[in-house]
Amino acid sequence: MGESCMRQFAKNVVKFLKAEDGPTAVEYAVMLALIIVACIATVTALGNNANNTFQIVKNALPTGS
Repeated sequence: MGESCMRQFAKNVVKFLKAEDGPTAVEYAVMLALIIVACIATVTALGNNANNTFQIVKNALPTGS
């Protein structure tokens, strides 16, 4: 079952790549939206990791008087 599903997927990819009609504005908008979502998710994850790292360093430093 999994092999036939992958074969169908591969056929659809080839069909898409062979299609002569170019991408429309809607397709470009969808691609842009997906790229923006991926960028926001990446920046959020990196920000959270940086914040956690700074908190660990802050907690490891001796307190001043």
